[in-house]
Amino acid sequence: MVFTKQKQSNLSETELDRIIEMAWEDRTPFDAIQFQFNLSEADVKALMKKELKFSSYILWRKRVESCKTKHSAKRVDDIGRFKCNRQRTISNNKISKRR
Repeated sequence: MVFTKQKQSNLSETELDRIIEMAWEDRTPFDAIQFQFNLSEADVKALMKKELKFSSYILWRKRVESCKTKHSAKRVDDIGRFKCNRQRTISNNKISKRR
């Protein structure tokens, strides 16, 4: 999957930074990124490959593969949401604005 220029051009620098931040966070699943930015897991992986140094991308991929909280299907049933109660204070987060 190639991260298309059309999808990239629709994202601001702030949004790109937030997507990368969310992708690095262990507790933020790909579903949350898709919900907020309409990017699939494959799109996020392509974006990370494009935006990160190759060595950082390899480290991130290894981390994602071993992380059970990044994929909703692998998560424990106790975690029914992808938003932490402290997330309201994060700026530029559309999900946190709902309530």
